[in-house]
Amino acid sequence: MHFQIEGGYLEGNKSLSNWDVFTHIPGKIKDGTNGDVADDHLHHYKVDVELMHFLGVNSYRFSISWSRVLPRGRFGDVNPRGILFYNNLIDALLLKGIQPFVTLSHYDIPQELEDRYGAWLNSQIQEDFAYFAEVCFKAFGEKVKYWSTFNEPNVMVRKGYQDGMYPPSRCSEPYGRCSNGNSDIETYIAAHNVILSHASAVEIYRRKYQGKQGGFIGIVMSTTWYVPYADTPNERAAAARATAFDIAWFLDPIIYGTYPPEMSQILGSKLPNFSPGDKEKLKANLDFIGINHYTSMYAKDCLFSACNLGPFEGNGSVLSIGYRNGLPIGPMTAMPDFYFTPFGMENIVLYVMERYNNLPMFITENGFASSGSSSTEELLNDHDRVKFLSSYLYSLSNAIKKGADVRGYFIWSLLDNFEWLYGYSKRFGIFHVDYITQKRTPKQSAMWYKDFLGGHKITSLASS
Repeated sequence: MHFQIEGGYLEGNKSLSNWDVFTHIPGKIKDGTNGDVADDHLHHYKVDVELMHFLGVNSYRFSISWSRVLPRGRFGDVNPRGILFYNNLIDALLLKGIQPFVTLSHYDIPQELEDRYGAWLNSQIQEDFAYFAEVCFKAFGEKVKYWSTFNEPNVMVRKGYQDGMYPPSRCSEPYGRCSNGNSDIETYIAAHNVILSHASAVEIYRRKYQGKQGGFIGIVMSTTWYVPYADTPNERAAAARATAFDIAWFLDPIIYGTYPPEMSQILGSKLPNFSPGDKEKLKANLDFIGINHYTSMYAKDCLFSACNLGPFEGNGSVLSIGYRNGLPIGPMTAMPDFYFTPFGMENIVLYVMERYNNLPMFITENGFASSGSSSTEELLNDHDRVKFLSSYLYSLSNAIKKGADVRGYFIWSLLDNFEWLYGYSKRFGIFHVDYITQKRTPKQSAMWYKDFLGGHKITSLASS
């Protein structure tokens, strides 16, 4: 999040992150841009807090730049200018009655940790992440009551170590073509270190800070609802496998202490083992599950059926596709493989509710992409986004009526911003950003959301 909006990439003694380095490699970002300036939130945070106050939101979700707070990880000093920026942001939020909902790691890390020991492939990262987490708990924990250790580690790991599309660009065929890496092994090592890093941070929070600070700590997962390609036992099993390989991969070990059986049965010894010490650490668990949800996909079995693309066992031997019989699973959006499928929201929330004993949940991201090539007038009159958000919220309300313990909802996103591999070519914001002048302009969706937060009721605008 911070990388997508903050800017100031070398300001205030911040070091280079892995994403700073990656985005400066020609050809990596589709429109050739980077996050050097982005929304310049570093210098416009007071304006942005006023936008939130105008909307009437009571919480703001953001992430902390590891490179801004600890430019060299545990190998250097805490950066007081980094601490000052986030304290100023948090104070500005609290002054307007807005609760900070803080993520520690959203994809990026100090490049030095990648160069020193290979980052997530090395167990040393657990020590570094725990140190970073404690610095943040100590500096901000009196004022921050909601912490997420990671945002979408399932995406970070797959794209960094399985298909190589994100830094550190490691993979092997058939998943991708990279100069280094082993998709069948490193993907699971990196995930293992993320899981144990989460556990280390939570254990420290529980032992030293939670009692006196009174906050909550969880993790945020990217989720897709998988619909069986056909109504057959094999396709239904494929959809269940796809979900397990997607989110249970991380949540099962954190909550139950073991990898999901759906994964163990296929991957066997490729999954690392948890030592007795690891299992003790995992007992720290979590207080809530964050759900980022945008789309549904069809799941096609490749374990017992022939598949055109071959059975990638790393994906649970499931082919994930958006079309069936030439028709998309829902109307397409500007983001590839993101379809307008509101029914998925209710289904994924109920899945998490049932698999994890109705632990408290937050919808931490839900949003709609417009094409950056559209005219400003088209971008401001974003009827499709209003329809998307209201339909997904209606679906979410159905899950809540069925007993799901959902504590909050966050739109992605407040501002148009840097959308990773797509640069600035996709716009998710409810406020339009002119990247030249940094002017923020409310879209129709911002006015709709303000009305909604003020008590305006929603109705279903799409069938499920």
